[in-house]
Amino acid sequence: MFKYKKLTFILIITTILMTACGTQPVVESTSSNSQQASPVVASPAQQDSEQPTTTKTAVISQSTVELSYPIVDTDQGNCYDANNQVDCPQTGSAFFGQDAQYSGNQPSYTDNGDGTITDNVTGLMWQQDPGEKMTYSQAVAGASNLTLAGYSDWRLASIKELYSLIQFDGLDPSGPSTSNLVPFIDTDYFNFEYGDESAGERVIDSQWATSTKYVSTTMNGNETMFGVNFADGRIKGYGTGAMRGGEKGFFTIYVRGNLAYGENAFVDNGNSTVSDNATGLTWTQNDSGTGMDWDAALNYCESLDVGGSSDWRLPNVKELQSIVDYSRSPDTSNSAAIDPIFNTSSITNEAGQTDYPFFWSSTTHANLRSSGNAAYVSFGRALGYMNNQWIDVHGAGAQRSDPKDSSAAAQYASTGHGPQGDAVRGNNYVRCVTDSSTTTSVSGNPSSTTEGTTSQPTNEQPAQGQNQANGQGRPEIDLASAAAKLGVTVEALQSALGAPPPDMTAAAAQLGVTEQALIEALGLPAGGPPSGGQGQPSN
Repeated sequence: MFKYKKLTFILIITTILMTACGTQPVVESTSSNSQQASPVVASPAQQDSEQPTTTKTAVISQSTVELSYPIVDTDQGNCYDANNQVDCPQTGSAFFGQDAQYSGNQPSYTDNGDGTITDNVTGLMWQQDPGEKMTYSQAVAGASNLTLAGYSDWRLASIKELYSLIQFDGLDPSGPSTSNLVPFIDTDYFNFEYGDESAGERVIDSQWATSTKYVSTTMNGNETMFGVNFADGRIKGYGTGAMRGGEKGFFTIYVRGNLAYGENAFVDNGNSTVSDNATGLTWTQNDSGTGMDWDAALNYCESLDVGGSSDWRLPNVKELQSIVDYSRSPDTSNSAAIDPIFNTSSITNEAGQTDYPFFWSSTTHANLRSSGNAAYVSFGRALGYMNNQWIDVHGAGAQRSDPKDSSAAAQYASTGHGPQGDAVRGNNYVRCVTDSSTTTSVSGNPSSTTEGTTSQPTNEQPAQGQNQANGQGRPEIDLASAAAKLGVTVEALQSALGAPPPDMTAAAAQLGVTEQALIEALGLPAGGPPSGGQGQPSN
């Protein structure tokens, strides 16, 4: 199976203390510049861990071992406005507070050299190569028959386990071209294929199976499994049985270790905040109570000052998905897909049903044409317009995306958008998050370009320690090697570089070396680390 190279640009190891945050906020009502036209707002509801053999330098929390469910960062380093990639906004400016400006547990993997990959953040061990697609029944049965690297305790991953692998430096193939594609998974470690167009598939047909079934049904009665699409960066519900004359095929990788991963440990702090002792995140117990566009959502959380804390932010999409309760749905529990410890507003959806909102994340969902969409998680039905009716097409707990500018949603109000007519709202709800370990980087970690790597496959593997660049222009940095070349300790190099993006002149002065020597030791292109600011093509 082909591998598409996508290596991570990381300059610094940051030791982070992950603990359950004890800040005590209370949700305030918020004003919105635009009222949600559809759906209509109703009254709010009651309110073997393996020792690594070879690893890449990465930001890893010192205490992730103490958390049963550490959230891996999205790896999104670029900033965006309503349509394009831009230089990251300053505090207080429009679009401040987005994903790239907050840094959590950066993705870090070890290739064990035996067909398995260890995730150094989650402690999960993964099968490296999904092989050929299989039916859902085959995917379920395959775990019990698998012996790999001397282990036989493999299981089909849950949706929360599999989603831990997604990275939002990918590009949704939506657009006029299928060249320069970048998947939403680290293809330096995991084997990946797009859909086989020569066999009649779409390029986006790279859906990966999980063990998590929707407790309700989609498409007016189909048994449904939640899968991750690493080609287009979404969670959707997929039918498990025959459709259009045959059973759908899924890529499948099995997982072992950390049986508690994906299980929340919520604590009601007694003053409208909820801490999750499994992830180390603290959430507002109440939501925003009304829908708003993406920029307003960012500002809502950045401006929130409740419970003695003003340290709130809009969650990235992986953090947001972590609080989905896949045992609940509007049709089976008469609730949102979230633990009832949270208060969730109710709405009237496009089909006229009592339902629950889509919730914004801080994560841009870029495609080949634009950066005008942001990812959301549906805590109610993920509606689509099919056969002249609105139905649940992807399930409560799906992750899709909406236009950041709510005015762009108007054209899809009556028929939705895409193959399943996804409901497009533009004004989505907000639940804010805080923690004690995520670091702020106002300038983000911008890459030199938003264009992806070539989609031409290669079977070559990078040599250990090679400084290669992925499609977003991020070179891999070997800090130990760089420190040795400069005659300094790794700790001294880390201290000099500071938080990204580094000031190379100041860092060189602190180390007592020339700036050019520092750049060369780090293996960076001439001129220092890459900078952002290139815009993507507009709609």
